[in-house]
Amino acid sequence: MNNKDIAEIRKQFKMDTDLLKIADIYNVYIKQESSDIFYEESRTFSLLDREQQELFLANFKKVLGGKLDVKLFDVKFQRQGEGQTDHTQRLLFEGLHADDVGEWKAGMQRIALKMVQDSQYEKDIVITFIRGNYYKTTKRHPDETEIDDRDEVYTTPFILSSMNQTELPKRSLVFDFVEKEFKSSLLADPVIKLATPIGGFLFPSFTDNAADINHVLYAASKANKPDFQFIENVLNGNEIMTAEEDKAVFEEIVKAVIGDEVNSKTLAGVYDEINNMLLVEKEGEDEVGSTPTLDSIEVARVLKASGVKDVSTEKVEMAFQQVVEDKNYEMKASHVVPSYASKSIKISTKVANIAISPQDLRYVKQINYNGKRCLLIEVEEDTMIEGFKLLPEELLE
Repeated sequence: MNNKDIAEIRKQFKMDTDLLKIADIYNVYIKQESSDIFYEESRTFSLLDREQQELFLANFKKVLGGKLDVKLFDVKFQRQGEGQTDHTQRLLFEGLHADDVGEWKAGMQRIALKMVQDSQYEKDIVITFIRGNYYKTTKRHPDETEIDDRDEVYTTPFILSSMNQTELPKRSLVFDFVEKEFKSSLLADPVIKLATPIGGFLFPSFTDNAADINHVLYAASKANKPDFQFIENVLNGNEIMTAEEDKAVFEEIVKAVIGDEVNSKTLAGVYDEINNMLLVEKEGEDEVGSTPTLDSIEVARVLKASGVKDVSTEKVEMAFQQVVEDKNYEMKASHVVPSYASKSIKISTKVANIAISPQDLRYVKQINYNGKRCLLIEVEEDTMIEGFKLLPEELLE
């Protein structure tokens, strides 16, 4: 799955759309520090009152919020063992195609129990499962009308799950209009925090309208903080790497090849080369498999193109082996350097932290001036500080 696929299905979690239909909803209430189901409820989603539907739809949209490999992760299932009946991939696939709602509910119940089997939650939680169909229209030609556009759609059956904590409302002073007196509120019903889900997943994953039952889209509670135990034990998924971890791996590999000292021109060249890969990805974003990756061969090419001397694929492979113990490891280019259009990189000093666009790094240099190390930034216009124009100092010798 890519960010575009996720964004397109996410925006369909709204009322009165004909591109996403939810058939069934199954809610499970589990009390804190318990591994048993306290209460469960299975209903037809359309029979919920409109306010409940709106609350749940907003919750499902929240589950799919965030960027891929930062808060959302395309997880590949582990291979199923012979005779393994509780593998999550099997339970989801059978539940997706079960004609009987009871069969679907039974499968989701087994997944819910796996969620609390090895984890004790500090608060009561509600686990919600839905299943339905997502319809994506084909690309419309210039001579077609919107009605023609809806004549042909791709249909993807799906199951989505969300996990939500509960909390008791705070006690407060209220006025009783019937008894005409002030009293403490006696409300004790737990509030389900649908606005802040703590996890979830979407099955199957899909790319370019093709469902992939070998992958599930996992949603973490916080950016770059996936629950690895949940991925392995509940989803039965393979190990994943976050974008943050990939970036750290790249930095360590480059240090292993060229050392931890580098000039700004070389570093700017590295960013330029990788950003060019991202630009090619953007131009071909509708093509399957267009996501650029950095393996040992590509890292060697990037370093050579950036002016680094004495670089060979063999040397880079040794660095891969040293850092990740796998010379065939691949990193997504988008993890390694931020897009020029959206983010900046940080220059850290004792005096100040400076944020700068990657393409402008070439204008930054470290120099010695009057026996002191200084950071020199080449500018083409007047420098403004809090509305004041900065006067130039004496020319550097």
